[in-house]
Amino acid sequence: MTQPDPAPLPDPNGTPNEARQVPLSSGAVLAGVLAPTLVFEIGLGAVLPVVALTASDLGASLAGASVLVALLGIGQVIGDVPAGALAARVGDRRAMLVATVLAVLTLGACALAPNLAAFGAAVLVTGASSSVFHLARQSYLTEVTPVVNRARALSTLGGVSRIGAFLGPFLGAAVLHWTGLRGVFWLAAVTTVLAGLVVAIVPDVEGSRLPTTRATAHVSTLTVLRRHRHVLLTLGSAVVLVGAVRASRQVVLPLWTDHVGLSPTTTSLIFGLAGAVDMLLFYPAGHVMDRRGRLWVAVPSMVVLGGAIALLPLTDTVAGICVVAMVMGLGNGIGSGILMTLGADVAPPETRSQFLGIWRLLQDSGAAAGPLVVSAGAALGSLAAGIATMGAMGLVAAGALARWVPRWSVHANATTRRRAGIEVPATGRAARRGRGRS
Repeated sequence: MTQPDPAPLPDPNGTPNEARQVPLSSGAVLAGVLAPTLVFEIGLGAVLPVVALTASDLGASLAGASVLVALLGIGQVIGDVPAGALAARVGDRRAMLVATVLAVLTLGACALAPNLAAFGAAVLVTGASSSVFHLARQSYLTEVTPVVNRARALSTLGGVSRIGAFLGPFLGAAVLHWTGLRGVFWLAAVTTVLAGLVVAIVPDVEGSRLPTTRATAHVSTLTVLRRHRHVLLTLGSAVVLVGAVRASRQVVLPLWTDHVGLSPTTTSLIFGLAGAVDMLLFYPAGHVMDRRGRLWVAVPSMVVLGGAIALLPLTDTVAGICVVAMVMGLGNGIGSGILMTLGADVAPPETRSQFLGIWRLLQDSGAAAGPLVVSAGAALGSLAAGIATMGAMGLVAAGALARWVPRWSVHANATTRRRAGIEVPATGRAARRGRGRS
């Protein structure tokens, strides 16, 4: 007998106020959020494959290189809660500007680092600066997007990040070929400057069109944590697992290619191919989430990604690694925007930035733990065992999502809400169709 669907999460935002929201295709959103996100992510996409390789060049072992990669995630963990408080006080746009300035400084430090200690410190602070940028763009887009299109908006944001991750390794491979590993960090510094310039030039739409919520900036993070501890302990546990599996894909691939003897340029190209697949499904994924519910995307994403990671140690050729990398990209692409969407669904509007800071803390804690698990396997003498462990964790994450993500979301369109047994007044085209039938 079919089990009834779990009750949907309550809608913290109430009825959408169309006067407060702008279309995803508006110039303000395209220029203020999506364009700087694309440029910023191109730089990060170029850097990700070479962090472990630069660490190895500075004398780190396989396990040590994995720890250096994990410092990116640890930096994000350190920066998440302060990022939420900063965005609540100064606004999302100014928080993004602070993040870009800090990232330029730390990327330059990565390029000039003379030893592992200096390189590790620069990588750590780079992770913290990216956390501020990511939280601010998510908070802004959540506020200005109509609730019924939320998943499409946030999956588009995730898709733009994936496009940057696709372009970055190709640009990085070209720069690496002519300048060496350190030149890739200078490339990322330049793209970060461009992202900051775009943010600085675009008017602050939030300040001119949306009622301010900064009066609640004084609410402490601890208070927000207490108020919403139930959802953070349940759905939040699944977020930690998903973050770990997703982050591990960024370290298992370069470490495994180095282990089997592939060149850094080949590694960057494989990253690029995986990114090409990753970015293909972001809009269809958001469409499915808005129409059918978040669960329809969340579970398949983890099953495919975890299974592909588990298969990676069975490959030792360029062709085999490419196939597995593209399947990993497929699994990650299916879930484009899922964590941002779930966070936006449950975030209270009056303390959205602080809540999302905690939400990203859970996500990034998992992201920091994933590479450490791989590192532990390498330290114990079996990189393959560490990779296989992360593959198994992907299946555990799928189970946690199946348990805690509601089948039907109240944050979907009218059809989905009716299936969930929620009365929704007909508006627009739906209302006109209803009048035509009567």
